[in-house]
Amino acid sequence: MLALVLAATALVLVLADVATTSAAPVNEGQQLASPPAKLAADRRQGAGAAGRSRATANPLYKTGRLTDVNCAPGALPAGSMVAYRRFLTRVTFCLNKAWAAQFRKAKMPFAKPRLRIITRKIKTPCGAWNTGADGVYCSTDRTMYLMISKSQLRNPFPLGITRLIAHEYGHHVQQVSGIWTYYWAARSVAGKAKRLQLSRNSELQAECFSAVFMSTMRGTPLVTDADWAYTVGWFRKNGAKGWPQNDHGRGPTQAAWMTRGFNRGTPGSCNTWAANPRNVT
Repeated sequence: MLALVLAATALVLVLADVATTSAAPVNEGQQLASPPAKLAADRRQGAGAAGRSRATANPLYKTGRLTDVNCAPGALPAGSMVAYRRFLTRVTFCLNKAWAAQFRKAKMPFAKPRLRIITRKIKTPCGAWNTGADGVYCSTDRTMYLMISKSQLRNPFPLGITRLIAHEYGHHVQQVSGIWTYYWAARSVAGKAKRLQLSRNSELQAECFSAVFMSTMRGTPLVTDADWAYTVGWFRKNGAKGWPQNDHGRGPTQAAWMTRGFNRGTPGSCNTWAANPRNVT
């Protein structure tokens, strides 16, 4: 049962300026991404050396360990939407505190994302809801949309849903720090192979950012060593199975960046943009 619940919160897909999370191990109908309209006029500058430094040498990388905010979102009992809303709101509050502190260390402006919890598919400012998606981060309105299914209500996996929302939050960090400015500008002028590489850089970094946050709760009832090891092992074996193209990284690569972020606990450990391409495959 744990494997099924974990699979339901495992996969993340970027479409245009929206990041969505698939509800099933197999994704149906992946689309190619295009840059947000606001970047179109500035794509040359954003994709150049100055723009690239936003990704490869971002000030966040020098801020040390992510601030431990003593996050304790409480229990997540089965069958309660009220409990889900309370739990996810509390986790988001922890993420806001931790990342706001990190941006202060970097002397960078910070803005919180919005959280919207839904029970059915909706159209977001980034477009139609993706088939099979459980979660969406839309950079247009800087909102994390999470759809809670009946299956998730019946079989909640607190670590899994926390990892998921921390991953979506990782995309928000990329957005407000300027990392995504380079990503979308570079993607708009890249060929297919380079676009896949850029997508892997973005997704693996968001997964690493998620693991950095999870590390602040290591040893708590939410993040036990056994559950974390199981989660990483699941990604190692299954993390790439849902994507027809290698745009999220191979399973072992996903697991490696999760482990790196969790063990080091620093945003700087998640600099996929400056990593050897062999480590972002």
